[in-house]
Amino acid sequence: MLLRINLILLVAFALGMAAISLVVTSTLQENATREVLAQAGLMIDSAAAIRTYTETEIGPLLDDKMASAFRPQSVPFYAATQHFITLRKEHPDYAYKEATLNPTNPRDRATDWEADIVQRFRNDGATRQVSGTRETPMGRSLYVARPIRVEAGCLACHSLPSAAPATMLARYGSDNGFGWQPDEVVGAQIVSVPFASAEANAGRVRREVLTAIGAVLASVWLIVNASLYLLVIRPVRRIARIADQVSLGDTAAPDFPKGGGAEVTALSAAFNRMRKSLDKALRMLGG
Repeated sequence: MLLRINLILLVAFALGMAAISLVVTSTLQENATREVLAQAGLMIDSAAAIRTYTETEIGPLLDDKMASAFRPQSVPFYAATQHFITLRKEHPDYAYKEATLNPTNPRDRATDWEADIVQRFRNDGATRQVSGTRETPMGRSLYVARPIRVEAGCLACHSLPSAAPATMLARYGSDNGFGWQPDEVVGAQIVSVPFASAEANAGRVRREVLTAIGAVLASVWLIVNASLYLLVIRPVRRIARIADQVSLGDTAAPDFPKGGGAEVTALSAAFNRMRKSLDKALRMLGG
């Protein structure tokens, strides 16, 4: 009986652990995704703040110097990108790029997958942000992208080559970065954040949770087994052994035991009453 009960318990525990594992894994994966999205959102907001600061605070200070030499530090694109280049020295698996279809600086030119994101913004003007995952040499990465639209201040350098500062043409040439139109989507701010750290944390928490639950289930299994043995199995075996002796006419057999659970105790009491009644009946027949 104990073996059958243990098999039932093991099946129930295995099914329970499988269900718990699925729920815990799903929940932790969602939490990891939210964590990475929050990091990416913070990074892209930081880039936007750097661009605004450069445009409003740095640009005006360098305007009078542009006549003698082009100062890329006055360009919001350049400032945000340089900031994240410095950041990548400590965090090489994080990335930021202002991917542009027709950039002045060749390093900002969109790759194929980045160009697809830019084209998505161009096709749907209502889209303000897109996100997704992609495999990289550093592992799985989540990206968040927002469109770059041409503002009035951009046209001074990017409308026609003839309108651009001569110092900019001398630095980058007149072949790229022109022909932009007001409010046109010309690129996308793209932040890439690795999943590895968040997934490692989620895996560690999953192992700890499942280990704790497994320890609880193992304790329950031991307690159930000990309880069954002490309260049911052992008393019932003694009752069965004494009943076998009584059935063979052994009048010296001891009384049925009173230990065990309430039900087993009641059963023993019933057997003892039955035995006494049987003894009286036998004496009456013998008399």
